Amino acid sequence: MKLHNPFRTALVATLGVGLGILLIGSIQSLSTVLLYVGTALFISLGLDPVISFLERHKLPRWLAVLIALVAVLGVFAGIVLIVLPVLIDQIGQLVKQITIFLQSTRLDDVKEWITATFPGLQPSFVDDLFTNAMDWLNDNWTTITESVVTVGTAIVTGLFGAFIVLILTIYLTASTPSLKRAVYQLVPASKRPRFVDLSEQITDSVGYYVMGQVTLGVVNGVLSAIYLSIIGAPFPAVLAVIAFFFSLIPLVGTLTGSTIIVLVCLIPGLGAPGIALAAGIYYLIYMQIEAYVISPRIMSRAVSVPGAVVVVAALAGGSLLGLLGALIAIPVAASILIIYRQVLIPRMNER
Repeated sequence: MKLHNPFRTALVATLGVGLGILLIGSIQSLSTVLLYVGTALFISLGLDPVISFLERHKLPRWLAVLIALVAVLGVFAGIVLIVLPVLIDQIGQLVKQITIFLQSTRLDDVKEWITATFPGLQPSFVDDLFTNAMDWLNDNWTTITESVVTVGTAIVTGLFGAFIVLILTIYLTASTPSLKRAVYQLVPASKRPRFVDLSEQITDSVGYYVMGQVTLGVVNGVLSAIYLSIIGAPFPAVLAVIAFFFSLIPLVGTLTGSTIIVLVCLIPGLGAPGIALAAGIYYLIYMQIEAYVISPRIMSRAVSVPGAVVVVAALAGGSLLGLLGALIAIPVAASILIIYRQVLIPRMNER
């Protein structure tokens, strides 16, 4: 019996555990970088269908990539040079109006509005509600101020991250074919055709999903801006941007964004019950048209994912990576479904 075997086993096990802890710590330290790379890869896969479309129309690869990248740069420049100043101005006005609304000179009007809107509430209950709200605001004013500073820092960090993602997107989009070939070379030659076929299906599905979801967001944002301007809703540019970004969230995004917009239209001094009612009716109609007409046509080339899987994937992705995780989780689930349908099920049927 060799006595050094237990020692050697324990040493190897200890080194293995230490290496695992080191790898986990390294991944946590590089989580931001990995998030940037994953976001850029997600966007580049979304641009791939556009590049393929241009290539099918006899454009060389370099020119198709250049047009797609110029379009992306144009979107970023449009946000920075056109949309962002308008948003900053309207958000400033919104904050100013809300501040005036919360001042004591208008509290009596607010109480009268609440009592008239909800006649079942007792006046004493409304008074206690406002007293408690003002006490909470005074007690937590320092915390609120610190939160505003934190939000400002997060915005600056987000803009820096967006610039990094833009650079990575340009690189990944330009080098997508070479990256795919490098990955394909790692697979044994006997299994390479099947692997290439599945990989192309997955990347195409992710690309069509990204383009489809962005298209839905653009449609909702543009129509919201037009309709909200017509009915006289407050700050239509801000509300249209809200509609656009929430439309990027699958299944529940449009409903959530519409609810926020209707509630903003209900704020006294900013909107009116009639405007909120008109907005609510519009979004009820729009959601039906989007679900049964627009979305099936736009998302027809993406892999269909059952509603229950969408909810579970969005919740899991949101818990891991926040909003971005909720967005990425759907094409990841679609990719797993492709593998399940074309690899696992055929193998199980062969047994």
